[in-house]
Amino acid sequence: MWLGPEEVLVANALWVTERANPFFVLQRRRGHGKGGGLTGLLVGTLDVVLDSSARVAPYRILHQTQDSQVYWTVACGSSRKEITKHWEWLENNLLQTLSIFDNEEDITTFVKGKIHGIIAEENKNVQPQGDEDPGKFKEAELKMRKQFGMPDGEKLVNYYSCSYWKGRVPRQGWLYLTVNHLCFYSFLLGKEVSLVVQWVDVTRLEKNATLLFPESIRVDTRDQELFFSMFLNIGETFKLMEQLANLAVRQLLDSEGFLEERAPPRPPRPHRNISALKRDLDARAKNECYRATFRLPRDERLDGHTSCTLWTPFNKLHIPGQMFISSNYICFASKEEDACHLIIPLREPSPAPQELSEQPGPTSPLGGLPGGRAQEAPTASQGLLRLFQRNTPVEDLGAKGAKEKMKEESWNIHFFEFGRGMCMYRTARTRELVLKGIPESLRGELWLLFSGAWNEMVTHPGYYAELVEKSMGKYSLATEEIERDLHRSMPEHPAFQNELGIAALRRVLTAYAFRNPTIGYCQAMNIVTSVLLLYGSEEEAFWLLVALCERMLPDYYNTRVVGALVDQGIFEELTRDFLPQLSKKMQDLGVISSISLSWFLTLFLSVMPFESAVVIVDCFFYEGIKVILQVALAILDANMEQLLGCGDEGEAMTVLGRYLDNVVNKQSVSPPIPHLHALLTSGDDPPEEVDIFDLLKVSYEKFSSLRAEDIEQMRFKQRLKVIQSLEDTAKRSVVRAIPGDIGFSIEELEDLYMVFKAKHLASQYWGSSRPAAVRRDPSLPYLEQYRIDAHQFRELFASLTPWACGAHTPVLAGRMFRLLDENKDSLINFKEFVTGMSGMYHGDLTEKLKVLYKLHLPPALSPEEAESALEAAHYFTEDSSSEASPLASDLDLFLPWKVQEVLQQEEREEAGNDIQDKRREEKGTSPPDYRHYLRMWAKEKEVQKETIKDLPKMNQEQFIELCKTLYNMFSEDPMEQDLYHAIATVASLLLRIGEVGKRFSAWPGRKSRDSAPDEDESPVPDPPQDPAWELQPPAAGDPQAKAGGDTHLGKTPQESQVVGEGGGGEGRGSPSQPLSDDETKDDMSISSYSVVSAGSLQCEDLADDTVLVGGEARSPVATTHGGGTVDTDWCISFEQILASILTESVLVNFFEKRVDIGLKIKDHRKVERQFSTSSDHEQSVVLG
Repeated sequence: MWLGPEEVLVANALWVTERANPFFVLQRRRGHGKGGGLTGLLVGTLDVVLDSSARVAPYRILHQTQDSQVYWTVACGSSRKEITKHWEWLENNLLQTLSIFDNEEDITTFVKGKIHGIIAEENKNVQPQGDEDPGKFKEAELKMRKQFGMPDGEKLVNYYSCSYWKGRVPRQGWLYLTVNHLCFYSFLLGKEVSLVVQWVDVTRLEKNATLLFPESIRVDTRDQELFFSMFLNIGETFKLMEQLANLAVRQLLDSEGFLEERAPPRPPRPHRNISALKRDLDARAKNECYRATFRLPRDERLDGHTSCTLWTPFNKLHIPGQMFISSNYICFASKEEDACHLIIPLREPSPAPQELSEQPGPTSPLGGLPGGRAQEAPTASQGLLRLFQRNTPVEDLGAKGAKEKMKEESWNIHFFEFGRGMCMYRTARTRELVLKGIPESLRGELWLLFSGAWNEMVTHPGYYAELVEKSMGKYSLATEEIERDLHRSMPEHPAFQNELGIAALRRVLTAYAFRNPTIGYCQAMNIVTSVLLLYGSEEEAFWLLVALCERMLPDYYNTRVVGALVDQGIFEELTRDFLPQLSKKMQDLGVISSISLSWFLTLFLSVMPFESAVVIVDCFFYEGIKVILQVALAILDANMEQLLGCGDEGEAMTVLGRYLDNVVNKQSVSPPIPHLHALLTSGDDPPEEVDIFDLLKVSYEKFSSLRAEDIEQMRFKQRLKVIQSLEDTAKRSVVRAIPGDIGFSIEELEDLYMVFKAKHLASQYWGSSRPAAVRRDPSLPYLEQYRIDAHQFRELFASLTPWACGAHTPVLAGRMFRLLDENKDSLINFKEFVTGMSGMYHGDLTEKLKVLYKLHLPPALSPEEAESALEAAHYFTEDSSSEASPLASDLDLFLPWKVQEVLQQEEREEAGNDIQDKRREEKGTSPPDYRHYLRMWAKEKEVQKETIKDLPKMNQEQFIELCKTLYNMFSEDPMEQDLYHAIATVASLLLRIGEVGKRFSAWPGRKSRDSAPDEDESPVPDPPQDPAWELQPPAAGDPQAKAGGDTHLGKTPQESQVVGEGGGGEGRGSPSQPLSDDETKDDMSISSYSVVSAGSLQCEDLADDTVLVGGEARSPVATTHGGGTVDTDWCISFEQILASILTESVLVNFFEKRVDIGLKIKDHRKVERQFSTSSDHEQSVVLG
């Protein structure tokens, strides 16, 4: 590439001059290419360690003048070919012009101007892409692509100098972090290390410090452990690696590929070595942290933050902290965690939540619905609890009522001091009040404020009503599941024992399923939503559900409950840290996995009495998942002695169930609601009651050291484990779905699955325009989640097939893809892929030949490859009945008697089976019993085994294609000569059989079509009875003798006739001088064969090395196309091909030879991303 001229003071240090003229010098880096010795090793090591650009561009052109000691770089190149092109351009276009100048300064000025002009011209058509990456970074990206063979679509995020520990030896090199891969390269004194790891394969990513690896980053995949250390800034590197691994596993989870933020903040002066992509990732991380801290909507983006102090009127102090500004909010967070949090929305003042919920019906979201007025749906304006609680004054409830009154008064004082609504100051005092319990009358309002649902509700007026209207009457799988679970949602509560509560619950759940079809509906959502409806209107409950599912409990309510499994992993880890003596026992019993899902998914609502569980929900909306984990640890701690004495899982579950049933809320003013789990409690010795506020107090005292940042860090670590274990489960499920008769072992199938999946994911990275790049849907069956297209299949086929055909392999791969793609959607799944591979690797000779035979018939053979296939197929189906017997009888002349016996035996067995089936049917005249139907259904479900008689016949052009494939298939085999000899013999025999069969075709049926009234051509004489088509070897020195792709017509040695480009030549009636079969067999000098029938192919369809012997009289019915003729009466059956191949033991051995697919998979993985070493293979230029 041309470079903007830069000064070079020492031109010959570490460079070798290869060409020179008075104005330019072409140089090569020492150590590049062959040789180099110790100097080359040292220079190569220096280039890697110092990150020199010469590693990527080992050639350069310098401009020089005779009297000047200063050189100017004008071009560099990664290969000799590239740099030679630039050199020749300079010689042809500049040398003559430069020789005219007198002044050397003018020469240099002219050259620099010319080079700048060329660069400007090249960049004229390049579209500017926002912020351009700095030059140093672009150079590193180019280096990464070249070193690891990455396509242009793979973006480098950042690169770092570090050491990779190979055994106990550190290898200094460079770590490249791209969007989809982690790559490392090191070159030290001739020892080269190159690593490529996909982020989606990472199962563990940790920053640790051990005696052996001081302050290192550990990266685990399923089959290796990698350690990197000696980073300049290990914290920054690890944070970026976490982000990239997180993006990759999220892609596996929900198919959301890497999407750059639309408008991330741009620093005014970007660092020269940081890419725009790295800045965008940093901005994304800050956005996520900002939204999580202040519970803001998902589309809110941070514009900036700064240190400041906030004057707080309630204590007359300046509180130091950080101010965060985004387009819709100004937020403040104090340095001390509990000192003060403040959120100021930048919008028109809106009524406080309690004012909105007290407004009359017409403002309700259901007011404008057809046939649904406000008075018909009271839940549109208030919570169900208000509708169903008894109108008992609080004063009449005694001590409980007094306590509730005190709570309300405390909150009113708090509102007076700290404000009410979104702009309330949130301090340590707020947390204290929440822990003491939120009064029933304020619960809905405070849930909306603390969860951030209030923000979304006021910024999307009418959204819920619109969703309800759209989703009315719509049927889906989610609505079916919702209907099934409606009556299971808190059936013990009076609010859900009538249609009013059930209808409200149905509307909220259906509206959410309509809003977020990715989640749709998941079990446990009904329980949580029913509680939300008790304390808020339908619209409020809907937005609280949105906050729960999409922000506070991410990935909890999807088909695989990944979020709950992640938090379950965190719970196990915390149990090991806080309760080590109980952790081992719980793991042995397998209890944690059983209990935690129900505890986390329903926020304890399904396992605790309702009045107690809502107190935990109060704290959850204020503090987040931390509270749920603290309470869960406190429950295990309280039952430690009993759990340690348990003998099995059931006993442990009973202990915990009894304990939870007796967690009571003595301050609740609502009437007690019977708890279904109380059935577990034994009547003889009921355990003592536990007050929910005491349980919360203990959980905060013992386990309050948990911090939100630590939990997010642990979530990332567990998410890697959970998603990779789910992927392993998917792999096992897919492998189990493969029929047992495929022939591959479980290990081989798993290896094939990983290769197949990697190919699919590659389309996600770089091939978004292709159909396979359509994002996978995790809700689909495992087998359908990963699919590949024809282009990807060709790549896999080329590296895994045992039938390598050289240049012909892509053609064969295309046919195999069309054969496997039964539903014609241009994609195949893993089962179809394995079926195709199995056909080539397993089964006997007959099965393998059957696959090969099918690859040369429609639909595998495309119309472009065989234009006459359709007409031939039509003819054969029309006349097959009349052809069968004479062709079979004549075939007997050519088949060896042993093969005839085998075929006859097969026919007799099949006929016998048919007769037995008919007898059974005749006997069963009485009404069939259920077993008869079961047998019929079983028969229908069984895959019909295809017999060789079911295969259609092959016409002449298809047969020629088959011969071409076989010719190419044998080109690299050790038994190449014998195989060519054998296939020539077999093809010769089959051509004769086809000619003989043609004589017995049903001519009367064709005459009417051939003799049209307007044709007065004279009849053509019949073809010779026994034409023989033999092949002569190509010239001994023919370089293309074994190359193979297609075949090419040459000249007959018997006649001086030349078959020209026009097609069939002059030989319509020329007599042939056939060679006998024996003569051909004796000729051991044959090196390669192709089989053709004169006039049957276009000239360009044949290879250069094929010599045609013998001419043919044109058959009575022939189709002419493209200058050649195809005999449409000629046909051959699979049985005839099989029988002929069985006569040649070398062919039988070739197809029955076992090939280990495991070795092919290993080779494929090695080659998959093999970096190119520039132009070492190119011939060095001899200097004159």
